[in-house]
Amino acid sequence: MNEEVKTLAVELLDKEYNVSCPADEEESLRRSAQYLDEKLREIRLQGKTLGLERIAIMTALNMAHELLQSKEELDRMAKNSKEQLVRLLDKLDSALSETS
Repeated sequence: MNEEVKTLAVELLDKEYNVSCPADEEESLRRSAQYLDEKLREIRLQGKTLGLERIAIMTALNMAHELLQSKEELDRMAKNSKEQLVRLLDKLDSALSETS
């Protein structure tokens, strides 16, 4: 199965980068690049980090932190949902055994 691959130009901190991506992922890559550019600019505006490499590293660390926090929150929500489902199934089993 051959998937069409496109080269997409994205701009990060006023520099253009060509990135290959599947044609059906083009919009997602554009949104990702826009989000990354916003985060890079936030770090640059703080004025504490001068070099592009340090800006990129600090941005990557911040985004990794956000991702891990989101994952932990989703894990907590999944655990809570599972516990609620177990309680509901127990109630259902109890109600069904009372009617038998």
